[in-house]
Amino acid sequence: MRHASVVLLTIFTLLTFSASGQSPAQLKKPTAPAKQSAADKRIRVDVDLVLVNTTVTDPYNRLVTGLERENFRVFEDNEEQEIVHFSSEDVPISIGVVLDMSGSMSNKVDKARLAALQFFKTANPQDEFFLVSFNDRAQLTSRFTSSVEELQNRMMYAGAKGRTALLDAVYLGLSQMKGARNTKRALLIISDGGDNHSRYSERDIKNFVREADVQLYAVGIFDPLGFRGRTPEELNGPTMLADISEMTGGRSFPVENLNDLPDIAAKIGMELRNQYVLGYKPGNMDRDGKWRKIKVRLKPPRGLPPLNVYARAGYYAPAK
Repeated sequence: MRHASVVLLTIFTLLTFSASGQSPAQLKKPTAPAKQSAADKRIRVDVDLVLVNTTVTDPYNRLVTGLERENFRVFEDNEEQEIVHFSSEDVPISIGVVLDMSGSMSNKVDKARLAALQFFKTANPQDEFFLVSFNDRAQLTSRFTSSVEELQNRMMYAGAKGRTALLDAVYLGLSQMKGARNTKRALLIISDGGDNHSRYSERDIKNFVREADVQLYAVGIFDPLGFRGRTPEELNGPTMLADISEMTGGRSFPVENLNDLPDIAAKIGMELRNQYVLGYKPGNMDRDGKWRKIKVRLKPPRGLPPLNVYARAGYYAPAK
């Protein structure tokens, strides 16, 4: 695999790759982004089996696969749960790419397009993609399609200009996932992270992300710290992208060298296909609509270095 370094585990040794599945988000389309009540926004689904997509990496940030069910422990609200489902198969994915076309990206947009194309090229035949682009406003540039050529054509002819409605674009991407045909769903955000024109706030988007069953990955294209813009939005961009990604079990990849973009995009594509899926039936069956925290821990085979685990932070229990 030329674009990503991967560590495979056998019983005693390190080797290469695996995959997973996930379930849908139910969010409204942001055609009229008026404020909603908390009751309107909150999404609760009856849960018999909680599925948790989990990524494991080594100290060099390489994927670790080949682990077995007994190498994982899952906790809900600090109570250990029995893992009744375990898989590491490559399954079809529904993916939305959220591409920044604002003026701050004018000198980066060609490399950003190339990164998106490299990501699309990691596709399997049953995958589907859509494209959201944004500057002053977010717009659906391409509905779900399996044609990389169609996506490429739609990306090539728009110039970078205007302000940055990143948060509105994330909301639109999560909304579009309602029409996805695959149960595993992810958003890839390619942006410099400096929102300055959204109608939704960062707090709103964090709530939407928390309630959605969609993994978010971000490629943050940042100038070196000493050369970054002075606005609070631009300075906060890296932190915001990292926060909203990690809530879902995804990750944020900061980039300062534009030449690294295609390889990083390909690495994210490989990571999405090399995850573990852990399933458990919650011990707490109260229909109280409350947030349940999830924590995944490892019991790795002996002789391995410290490993990192990425999984979603939790879910809302069903309400009465």
